[in-house]
Amino acid sequence: MEIKKVLNNNVVITENENNQELVVMGRGLAFQKKVGQSIDESKVEKTFVLQNTGISEKLDQLLKYTSEKYLDISSEILEYAQANLPYKLDEYLYVALTDHISFAIARHEQGIQLKNSLLYEIRKYYKREYEIAIKSLDIIENHTGIRLDEDDAGSIALHLVNSQISGENMEIAVQVTDMVNNILNIVKYHYQMELDEDSINYERFITHLRYFSVRFVRKEKMEDTVDDFLYEQIQRKYEKAYACTEKINIYLEKNFNWSLAQDEKVYLTVHIHRVTYRQQNSTKSD
Repeated sequence: MEIKKVLNNNVVITENENNQELVVMGRGLAFQKKVGQSIDESKVEKTFVLQNTGISEKLDQLLKYTSEKYLDISSEILEYAQANLPYKLDEYLYVALTDHISFAIARHEQGIQLKNSLLYEIRKYYKREYEIAIKSLDIIENHTGIRLDEDDAGSIALHLVNSQISGENMEIAVQVTDMVNNILNIVKYHYQMELDEDSINYERFITHLRYFSVRFVRKEKMEDTVDDFLYEQIQRKYEKAYACTEKINIYLEKNFNWSLAQDEKVYLTVHIHRVTYRQQNSTKSD
């Protein structure tokens, strides 16, 4: 096998005999290696195929600040999930789940606990995905020695649910796509900027928008659990992002007779801030 791209010392992109992209992992696999050189196959510990060529670029970006051990954990979780779910999982889950697990472990080590306000609904509506997510906590603990809580299991379950949106009927897919596109346009016009569609923060934002669009389509209501103090803090700290959230709320009320719950306003505001803040600062420094 020949190296097509080096992601870090332990992870490379190559191709198999069918010209399919492969992610190949192994300790020191790419140490002092360059594109075009051969891979020492005796060092290969894990391999998985990428059907979507765009995924390797996302992995490259992610692994610049995330350990590949989380990619290994994600791979094991998704192998288990694929064996226990009736629908095909989107390859982007390798990226999204790796990002989530890395972030969740970092939060745990810092003593930060975020409540998943949808946990009850996830248990109720997505039982199969939730059971797999609970098993995922075992896999994560086996690799890291850290036991994440049920709130993180809920988030993992939502990542799995997100993979089946494209498997819904066409009407639902169209509704979700239309709503997501309109909300993105509101953000772009509010900030007078194009969003970086290649960034991890953009992918996180899109994932969040798809989650709540599907909840709307399925008539799944979100209960308010965020306390008033946190809500007011978010309003003050992210004033511009919150103003954008209010515009989105007006759009939803006018077109769908749907008002965002307080919890949703908080999460949406944080995501909007994340997807725009770094890009704004980068533009100012140029």
